[in-house]
Amino acid sequence: MKILVTGAAGFIGASLSLKLLERGDEVVGIDNLNDYYDVNLKLARLERLRGYDRFKFIKLEIADKAAVEALFARERFQRVMHLAAQAGVRYSITHPHAYIDANIVGFINILEGCRHHTVEHLAYASSSSVYGANTKMPFSIHDTVDHPVSLYAATKKANELMAHTYSHLYKLPTTGLRFFTVYGPWGRPDMSLFLFTRNIMEGKPIDVFNYGNHRRDFTYIDDIVEGIIRVIDQPAQANADWRSENPDPASSFAPYRLYNIGNNQPVPLLTFIETLEKCLGKAAIKNLLPMQPGDVPETYADVSELVDDLGYKPATLLEDGIRNFVQWYKDFYGMG
Repeated sequence: MKILVTGAAGFIGASLSLKLLERGDEVVGIDNLNDYYDVNLKLARLERLRGYDRFKFIKLEIADKAAVEALFARERFQRVMHLAAQAGVRYSITHPHAYIDANIVGFINILEGCRHHTVEHLAYASSSSVYGANTKMPFSIHDTVDHPVSLYAATKKANELMAHTYSHLYKLPTTGLRFFTVYGPWGRPDMSLFLFTRNIMEGKPIDVFNYGNHRRDFTYIDDIVEGIIRVIDQPAQANADWRSENPDPASSFAPYRLYNIGNNQPVPLLTFIETLEKCLGKAAIKNLLPMQPGDVPETYADVSELVDDLGYKPATLLEDGIRNFVQWYKDFYGMG
């Protein structure tokens, strides 16, 4: 298939593009290569893809309506995996307008491109952050998510609502994927595993928020990518059993679906740090801090629909995933 991957220089986007190319798909990757974090890491991810003649990279800003329109008209994609977004819960506290530009304006441009150029299926990145103030565990796609606690989460919830509108009005199959704390090789420098590894190796303290009492459903990158590919290959369909008197938020009378992709096994943050210390062979200096605004104390994914509909459940052990990241980090930064 010919597939558009937005955010192709990102952590998930580059890993997904590589797997799609390896199986024989044609991939057009777009990214604005912004400086939210080290651009050199983004360029290094792209370099892994340039050996494939079925890969084309275009530097493009998804908030640029005319550029997105021209891209869809020119390339004629069969499927779209939309990953481009302004990420980060804490960054949304200080840079709110970046989230509206990328996550709202950018998303409507992608929806319009899919609508006008008969894309067979739009899959897009949502986030576990949409569960916000919910406390019932594990988080289920069938629960309402109307109380976000960060602007980032609000934009992702908005994406789900916008996608449903296009599924209803234009019969565009859309599937939203709520990712749970993705980690692994080639990861983002603003995320905890990267930050912790760098500081521990340099003998610097690590900031441990909520005094270490967080629990996270850490999900390995390869598991995320496998889940995405299975979703791309199965366009959303209308749910014939959907009833307006008892509406299911995860499906619809329109071709619309939501899935959690998580490891289904929440881990205490201090256990996560202990595992990293073991893999590094070095103890962390912990700077215990209160919980940050916009953060949530725990995430835990119910992935039963992923299993039932797509026959897949993430299963990478935390120690294996962290060990793989540490080895990549040392190799990438020339540390032996």
